[in-house]
Amino acid sequence: MQASSADLPRCLRGRFIVFDGPDGAGKSTQRQRLAQRLEAEGLPVVSCRDPGGTQIGDRIRSVLLDFDLSTMDVSCETLLFMASRAQLVAEVIRPALAAGKTVLCDRFVTSTCAYQGAAGYDPKRVIELARYAIGDCWPCVTLLFDVDPKEGFARIGRKPHHAGRNRRADAGDATLFSGSRPDAMEARSLEFHRQVREMFLGVGTYYPTPVVVIDGRGDAHAVESRVWEALAHVAW
Repeated sequence: MQASSADLPRCLRGRFIVFDGPDGAGKSTQRQRLAQRLEAEGLPVVSCRDPGGTQIGDRIRSVLLDFDLSTMDVSCETLLFMASRAQLVAEVIRPALAAGKTVLCDRFVTSTCAYQGAAGYDPKRVIELARYAIGDCWPCVTLLFDVDPKEGFARIGRKPHHAGRNRRADAGDATLFSGSRPDAMEARSLEFHRQVREMFLGVGTYYPTPVVVIDGRGDAHAVESRVWEALAHVAW
């Protein structure tokens, strides 16, 4: 049943919503905008990101994103993402939901399905691992922002011919949260990112909770309107 614009904030109270998609798709911007909109309506909101979001998770995030992963086996990579996610759910997400707060998360299991799936790991196995890592704490809905990889690169200030270059030798020196360099996932080849996009677009066929694809093109205001419209059509 479609919710009206006036009723939607009430419907979103105490919900777990994930914002995901390829690099440069605008998911972080839209998560921040929705948080501000809901807070203006008086809803208690907890915003978090995956991997990371806890002291333990941030350490794992540094291993995953701040270094060259060319020698890391994709199974190890996948398990590290799940370890960070398990801590985030136990320490942040589950307690917030129990307190009636709305949780907005930047990336979640869908990212592992897409990125590690593009690297050769079976996405359906990702779901199996996630059931162990997060139990029944799945998002009510995942908003998947879709843009062409070249457009995404342009938004984060990267040129397509830069993709795939090795990380700088000092990449681990407290640069993870500055946003000044591409992380280990962003630094992979343009073809890899094309595969990631395809994996994202297919995730809704096997993911255990709803995935809504949102056109990420255009300015932030236009995309925000699409987000609100999409949320209004979710069967809350």
